[in-house]
Amino acid sequence: MSAINNSPKHPVPEHSIFESLPPEAQQWLGGLPWVQRRYVLSLCHVICASSSEGQAKFLDDYTADGVISRIIHDQDTQQRIYYHLRRFHIQTQLTERVLRRYIRQYYMHSAQASQKDNAYLETAIRLMANDREHNRVLTYILGFEVLILLFGMSWDQHERFYCLQPNQEDIRNLYIRPIQRAHRLNGIIVPKDENNFFARRDYFVRIPDVKPGQMVALIMASFSPERISQLGTVVMRHQNALQFDYAHILQQDSEAAFFN
Repeated sequence: MSAINNSPKHPVPEHSIFESLPPEAQQWLGGLPWVQRRYVLSLCHVICASSSEGQAKFLDDYTADGVISRIIHDQDTQQRIYYHLRRFHIQTQLTERVLRRYIRQYYMHSAQASQKDNAYLETAIRLMANDREHNRVLTYILGFEVLILLFGMSWDQHERFYCLQPNQEDIRNLYIRPIQRAHRLNGIIVPKDENNFFARRDYFVRIPDVKPGQMVALIMASFSPERISQLGTVVMRHQNALQFDYAHILQQDSEAAFFN
């Protein structure tokens, strides 16, 4: 198991840095000749001196191929994710390009959420060494795709969606309200005269106009990586936990439904 997962909450004293590494890493590092040790130290220095964005790009380039290979070869999990994407009528293909983008996004999102200086590197180590972290990336991808779908719905469609759920209040509080709050704060949907029936109809049925880049940024700002992965996990493990009826939610005439 990765030393990251076993490390204490307090900073590791300098004298124990070497001992905090996994035994295999200690043996490899201790066996390096002097010249190669200089290379390791140079790499450590460059990573520590780089900006967060620079660290993310390096770690993406250096680690993504291995992570992508593991995902691509995990056909069972990949097929399960595709099944649920199609259940929600989401047409995203898990190509190498899409997976690479999501892995880098996961690094950045996890680092932003933890607010630690070495968060990018810590996330990369966990992702490379821990199968559970690898599965968390996959549920993060599924959860994020579902949130993109929800973020693009009108508030009327939101209501139809969460009214289908067995746990309506949880879905409304954990996911729908944060999305609608983001709509309000960013001027995507601005309710006016909420007590006026006809004014309410105008904003309630409006489909949000959000560009893809803005959508990603708003979802990352509205939800933690853990919350997004949790949504993906719920979808994966409990098919009936999140009900979805495409025709009822997205194809029904919102104007007619509003008056009915």
